[in-house]
Amino acid sequence: MRGDIISGRLEVGSAVPSERVLAEEFGVNRHAVREALKRLEQAGLVRITHGGATRVLDWRDTGGLEVLLDLMGGSTVPTPEMVRSVLEMRASIGVDAARHCAVRATPEQRGQVRELAEQSAAQLGVNDEMLDLSFAAMWHVIVTGSGNIAYRLALNSLLKAMLAYGDNASQIRPTDPEAIRALGDAIARGDEAASVEVARRMLEADVHAFG
Repeated sequence: MRGDIISGRLEVGSAVPSERVLAEEFGVNRHAVREALKRLEQAGLVRITHGGATRVLDWRDTGGLEVLLDLMGGSTVPTPEMVRSVLEMRASIGVDAARHCAVRATPEQRGQVRELAEQSAAQLGVNDEMLDLSFAAMWHVIVTGSGNIAYRLALNSLLKAMLAYGDNASQIRPTDPEAIRALGDAIARGDEAASVEVARRMLEADVHAFG
């Protein structure tokens, strides 16, 4: 049903089949159907009216980041618009997280960022798997050090979305070791302006790579 709603096969405003019909269609009891509908409502995909029909909502207006995972994790190839949207949000969060991390993070966290940046730079052209791990760990510390829980939760969803489109992820693997080191050094020094400049240059390059 999530797929039918997101794809438009179930139109906005249309009534969802009754619990009895859905139970028969999917071969489950009505309690399971009721719980499934509640999850759809929590995701902003339907509105349940007690005593009335459950109707499909426009997920673009009512959905949250969890819908992004459905869009990116389906069997079809994500559209260029979806890929660009994910990368633009990643860049927006990443730049601001780097800014806050440079100011708010503990000395230990800033030191971790520099260490992981150095590890990432050293793995470029050597071991892609280790590069991906250390680079992801570096950004995890940056977002944690930013002190913004909303950014941390959003990053979780964005990372899952990035993994969902497989081959495209290799196209945004970092290629400039000096840029990675520069970001680590800027954050370690607590240099807010430099952290923003380097993070923006690094992350927006990925957006431009996808047009």
